[in-house]
Amino acid sequence: MWPWGHLALGYLLYSPAVRLLRRRGPAAAGALALALGTQFPDLLDKPLAWVLGVTSQGYTVGHSVFVAVPLAVLVVSLAARHDRTEAGLAFAVGHLSHLLGDVLFAVALRNPYTIERVLWPVANLPAGGQRAVTGRVLEYAAEWVAYLLATDQGWFVALYVGTLLGAFCLWLLDGVPGLPRPSWFRDDGAARQHGEERTDDKSQ
Repeated sequence: MWPWGHLALGYLLYSPAVRLLRRRGPAAAGALALALGTQFPDLLDKPLAWVLGVTSQGYTVGHSVFVAVPLAVLVVSLAARHDRTEAGLAFAVGHLSHLLGDVLFAVALRNPYTIERVLWPVANLPAGGQRAVTGRVLEYAAEWVAYLLATDQGWFVALYVGTLLGAFCLWLLDGVPGLPRPSWFRDDGAARQHGEERTDDKSQ
């Protein structure tokens, strides 16, 4: 799954959970922690394999459920100690959703290695070989485009695009957390308060 797909899936899981538990949309810190968590496995494993050559393929430490679950507990515990529980939970959700996305993506693409992607070191994928990072990314992109253009994959294209659009729309409804909130999103109460402050300033 590509980075934007991981981000979209993570947000679709995280935002409704926050609304259910906190009766509000995600906070900026939570949204940013979620974004980092959704990319963390690839930010760790891909350089280890593709750049440093420490591992033989890009699904090892960061993608392992045996690492992700204890790490999630540790991150949430540390975040709670510093009154940053929501950010810690967001990172954990992002990290774990990345693993879920990779498994579901492999199933959809009928890849022979599905659950094995998240079972390192109990299970390992075949070595990826030595290739330049740029060439590897271009090869994956070409395979991805070819798959999307396949005549029998309309359902998957619709599901994938729907996930991206759904996450984007939900993020807009939440007030674009993680970025400065646009003026058009300010609620009536905040707008009224802002107007009152401006009136007070003029009277002084």
